[in-house]
Amino acid sequence: MASVNAATWIGSISVLLWGTLALLTKLSGGEIPEFQLMAMTFGIAFLLMCGRWVFSGHSGVHYLRQSPLAWCIGIVGLFGYHFAYFKAMTLAPAVDVSLLAYLWPLLIVLLSAFLPGEKLRGQYIVGALVALAGCWLLISRNADGFSWENLPGYMVALSCALIWSSYSVLSRLVRSVPTDAVGWFCGVTAFLALICHLLWEETVWPEGALQWIGVVGLGLGPVGIAFFTWDHGVKHGNIQLLGTLAYSAPLISVILLIIAGFGEATVAVLSASILIVIGSLIAGRAKSQKVAEPDLLTD
Repeated sequence: MASVNAATWIGSISVLLWGTLALLTKLSGGEIPEFQLMAMTFGIAFLLMCGRWVFSGHSGVHYLRQSPLAWCIGIVGLFGYHFAYFKAMTLAPAVDVSLLAYLWPLLIVLLSAFLPGEKLRGQYIVGALVALAGCWLLISRNADGFSWENLPGYMVALSCALIWSSYSVLSRLVRSVPTDAVGWFCGVTAFLALICHLLWEETVWPEGALQWIGVVGLGLGPVGIAFFTWDHGVKHGNIQLLGTLAYSAPLISVILLIIAGFGEATVAVLSASILIVIGSLIAGRAKSQKVAEPDLLTD
């Protein structure tokens, strides 16, 4: 159980790093095309893992030898999610897309019940729903309402939630695959994003040191370390608790934007904060009860 708790804490680092996504994207200037930015940041993530391999005294080539299932989960999860997200943004308003795409933490809680040794706990469902309400309240402040005209975009946005939740849950089935292999998944994702960029976009390079800091920060944090720690967390930690804690990411984003002067504190932000904290506490209480029970998972 100690190793499960440690893995859960490691996985929660991803939530903190994803909370910096909005601020770092703001610093990057917001003018870089989506697939170009994706290629750059995932490329940085790959180089980050390459640095780890060099420091460990090897090239990391042996991590390429993974099962077709592991490769499918990794590439569809990383590239498929971002491809669907960017596509949804072209078909529906950004706020609506964000609302629907952020159903993935709740889906993780629900889908994880089908994993060996797991069961669906009422506290996790309640906690995830309360946190979801806070997340939606936070994101929907600028929403104009749903429209049938945007239905294709809504469906693609829902596919984002399904892709990432499935990636997170199915990663548990290949838990023997080391996190170092995610470095190669990031490398392939960067290559596929580069192809999409060359086909559909015009290249726009960052202007000035601040924008480069934003891009490099994205590659090192929300795209780099975050995916590595998330992989370890969902494979070896409490995946249902991680799913609930993930709703803290948009809250962290808003708080950081307010601190940086890009937003303002409102009643909606305060209310959302309370709901997300309450949801996390409910899920945390379920975790403490689980500790007292025999652990059905093997490490």
